[in-house]
Amino acid sequence: MSRLIVAVLCGLLFGAGMVVSDMINPARVLAFLDVTGAWDPSLAFVMGGALIPSAIAWLIRRRMEAPVAADTFHVPEGRTIDTPLVGGAALFGLGWGLVGLCPGPALAALTTGAWQAFVFVGALAAGMALFRLTLDRNA
Repeated sequence: MSRLIVAVLCGLLFGAGMVVSDMINPARVLAFLDVTGAWDPSLAFVMGGALIPSAIAWLIRRRMEAPVAADTFHVPEGRTIDTPLVGGAALFGLGWGLVGLCPGPALAALTTGAWQAFVFVGALAAGMALFRLTLDRNA
């Protein structure tokens, strides 16, 4: 139960950060990507600001044997750059550039009631389901 509470609190904190920084606004993200037009550097400041607590968390993690609410740390160990990784990154980048949302901010944007966020999250869920179906067939 404590893992669920920690997960919900972390999700709420992340979502609140997305709302406060206005990263749930696709126009802000698209303006960041428009480097030849009305460029808006605020996303760079949000990402740069996120590096500070992330770096602190990695330093703390090095000194801990296990996380507070789990038995072990689940850190990706793969270092291979393969076709699925590049393809997934390309799809992510295309979606982000076309729509101005990525999964985390899209979920936070649901709190605004904007229909675009619901369409995006619905398409995201459909894509995840399609991947699962395809993955099961290839196994």
